[in-house]
Amino acid sequence: MRFVCLIYNSADVDGTLTQAEGDELVRAHFQYDEELERKGIMIHSDALEGPDSASVLRVRQGILSSTDGPYVETKEHLAGIYIIKAADLEEARKVVAGIPSVRVGSIELRPVRTLTLPQ
Repeated sequence: MRFVCLIYNSADVDGTLTQAEGDELVRAHFQYDEELERKGIMIHSDALEGPDSASVLRVRQGILSSTDGPYVETKEHLAGIYIIKAADLEEARKVVAGIPSVRVGSIELRPVRTLTLPQ
């Protein structure tokens, strides 16, 4: 099964890590990523730019609209993603428990739904 791990950082924590703490967190991510790749668990991971660089796009009645910046007021924002493969939800939870950002934010774990075309 494939799972998406959505990493959320708290606005209350952003900017509060020292340079050394931030560097250590990044190093820990690189090390964990390498471990997951060696085990064949990692499909993809990426960090995201801050919410102030986001835009939300919609097409309604054929017209494209764009809203700049974070769409909703929230204390947490999407900061990164992992796409992993695991035998089941329990195995995926163990993988998430090792993602370094779980110590400073939260991670939403969601199974990937495989879409198929109707016959």
